[in-house]
Amino acid sequence: MNASNESSRSPHRYRWLTTGDMNAFFGLMLDNLTGLFLVVALIGGFGFPTDFAISAMVPGTALGVLVGDLAFVYFAFRLAKKEGSSDVTAMPLGLDTPSVFGVSLFILGPSFRQGIDALGLSETDAAYRTWYIGIWCIVMSGVLKLILAPFSNWVRRVVPRAGLLGSLAAIALAIISFLPLLDILGHPLPGLLAMAIVLTTLIARVPLPGKIPGTLGALVVAGIIYYVMCGMRVEGYEFPTLSSVEWFPMLWLEAWSGNWIAAFPDALPYLPIALPFAIATVVGGIDCTESAAAAGDTYHTPTVIGVEAIATLAAGLSGGVIQTTPYIGHPAYKAMGGRAGYTLMTALVIGSAGLVGYFVFLNDIIPKPAVLPILVFIGLEITSQSFSATPHRHYAAVAIACMPAVAALVVILFGQVFSDRVLLGNGISVADFSLSFREKYLTITMLGSGFILTSLLWAWGLAASIDRHMTTAGIVFLTCGAFTLFGLIHSPLDGNRLFLPIGPESWGSVVLPEEYRSKVFEFAAGYAVAGVMLLAWRYLIPEPERGQENNETS
Repeated sequence: MNASNESSRSPHRYRWLTTGDMNAFFGLMLDNLTGLFLVVALIGGFGFPTDFAISAMVPGTALGVLVGDLAFVYFAFRLAKKEGSSDVTAMPLGLDTPSVFGVSLFILGPSFRQGIDALGLSETDAAYRTWYIGIWCIVMSGVLKLILAPFSNWVRRVVPRAGLLGSLAAIALAIISFLPLLDILGHPLPGLLAMAIVLTTLIARVPLPGKIPGTLGALVVAGIIYYVMCGMRVEGYEFPTLSSVEWFPMLWLEAWSGNWIAAFPDALPYLPIALPFAIATVVGGIDCTESAAAAGDTYHTPTVIGVEAIATLAAGLSGGVIQTTPYIGHPAYKAMGGRAGYTLMTALVIGSAGLVGYFVFLNDIIPKPAVLPILVFIGLEITSQSFSATPHRHYAAVAIACMPAVAALVVILFGQVFSDRVLLGNGISVADFSLSFREKYLTITMLGSGFILTSLLWAWGLAASIDRHMTTAGIVFLTCGAFTLFGLIHSPLDGNRLFLPIGPESWGSVVLPEEYRSKVFEFAAGYAVAGVMLLAWRYLIPEPERGQENNETS
């Protein structure tokens, strides 16, 4: 009798590797691999040397994925043992896709051009300076996440979802989904076919024959067509030139020397761009944990945030430039039949690709139109989740968060046009256009500068007004005014640099040039007057009862 009872209480054996892990593996691994491809490609668009990026930045970035995914494999085994469950699914972790675009386009690329164009550095010196700035941004992101881990639920209560998810939706829709389309439609036959397969399988959930993972199916089918067209010598299609593989690259180990520490003054202006991404991943980590719990796997939220913080720190201290984060797709990976095997395989493949050095081979042979549709899916998924996880009454707040991102997108595309003109020797610049155009371009530039923080604050302020929290709305607008005075948002300077509004230059600080002063002060004054108006308005509109806004559905 006792033996029978003891047997009935014995835990099931954990089946950590199943056939479903293969489906989940290709989705998670290709997602991460695409992120690494993009980092190299995006900063390469600014002239950043590809070999330096692959040797210095990619290994540490891949190491962060290795550390984080191995940690989540361990916690999956621990949860399975604790609950006596045989079907625990490990939390998926990988490169934060919004950070891939945000850090590459608004930190690494601009800081490299600043080193070349404004500071007159050589390509090598500018690359090192950019690398050190990227390390600082990721290390500080990891430190912030580590600090916030015990208070993760508090952060979520203070900032409404419309603010945090609205800024993510802005990146997802305007940057993550749109920019890859330019490359996808640059090779429309394989690109559109791959996108149709990815969106049909992952969003419409129509399976491929034999339950082949949609990401793998898109890669194989579109890849074959791409190379067939290369063989047919179709214009725009060429077989890749294989780069020499640097086995076990060593440049990234220089990060351990600590030379990057002296670059903090250079990195300081870029931290307001990087840190909102870190805060967003904290909230995303909370959402991921809740999502996993709803699917039957109850992980400890501060532990999940702590793992992503440590993985981000490991990446940064090893020369990585992109933070890691849990992925929202835990229920999808569980539905595929994934357990812990898919996370373990992703850790080993991504980690070894960066550290062993064969990433450069994958970067050469995998056609980008065959894998970039994954990013379109991610962008659409983030956008839809941002709305679905936000109360209906806050939809307008999520929408307004997208506007600064659209301005940033215009600046990116306009900058690429100017870059091409300069490379062709035409020497054209903004100064060659009419006064009306220059004024509009300055306004667009200021709106797009620091757009992550701007999106968060605008959405937060509007959500507070919708909930009749006029005091909060007023304080948010006053904060916007204060941030504008120092370039945390709306900086008119190249590289979104911070500045002092007035006063002498000291300790390497930048004083706002006279030509921009009136515009910046008017921005700040507009925010200040609007903030005071909202604070006064609170006396005309009664504040809602605590919890009343949570009961509203529209």
